[in-house]
Amino acid sequence: MQTQIIGITGGVACGKSSVAALFEQAGARRIDADRLGHEVLTDPEAIAAIRAAWGSAAFDPQGRVDRQRLAAIVFAPPPEGPRNRALLEAISHPKIAALLERRIAQAAADGCPWVVIDAALLFEAGWNRQCSRVVCVDTPAEARLARAAARGWSAEQFHAREAAQWPPEAKRRQADCVIDNSGDFAQTAEQVQSLVQRWGVRGPR
Repeated sequence: MQTQIIGITGGVACGKSSVAALFEQAGARRIDADRLGHEVLTDPEAIAAIRAAWGSAAFDPQGRVDRQRLAAIVFAPPPEGPRNRALLEAISHPKIAALLERRIAQAAADGCPWVVIDAALLFEAGWNRQCSRVVCVDTPAEARLARAAARGWSAEQFHAREAAQWPPEAKRRQADCVIDNSGDFAQTAEQVQSLVQRWGVRGPR
C-alpha cells in the first residue's frame, strides 16, 4: 500500500498542531515541519550561512543560533524583514524539504500507510506538492490572536507572522477540506474522526 501524505496547515495560532496530534492518535505518522526547522538550525552548513548573513546578531553567547534573535531579524518591518526572511528561507527550506523526504521515506519503509505533515508554510514552501490531501484548520482571527497572546506574543508579533504567510482564506481555497476549530476540542476531534473514517486510513498493524 502506498503511503498517503496529508498536509495540515492554517493561519497563525489556528490550532493545527492540535489537529495534527488528533490524526497521530488515529494512527498517522506525524512530521512537524517546525521541529525540522529547529533541527536545521543545528546543521553546520546552515549555521555558517546564517553567520555569514547576520553575524553574531543571530547567535547566543554560546555560539548557537538564537531563534528569538533570528525571529526579530526576519519578522522586522519592511523592507528589511521580508528581505531577511527570504534569505533565511533560501537557507533553510531546501534542508527542511530534504528532512521531510527522509521522514516520509522512513514511514513508508516502516509500513506506515499514512503520514501527516504539520506545516504552517505548507503552501508557501511548496511542500503541499508532496501531499495526497491538504487540510486547512480554520479559526477566527480574534481567537487566534488570543491564543498567540497566551503564548506570550504581542499583537505586533502576531501580525508580523501573519503577514509572512498566505492569508487564511487563500489556504482555505487551496485545501481539499477545512476543519472548523472555532468550537471546543470535542467538536474538532469529531471532525478529524469523520475524515479518518471517510478516507479509510488507519495506522500500521
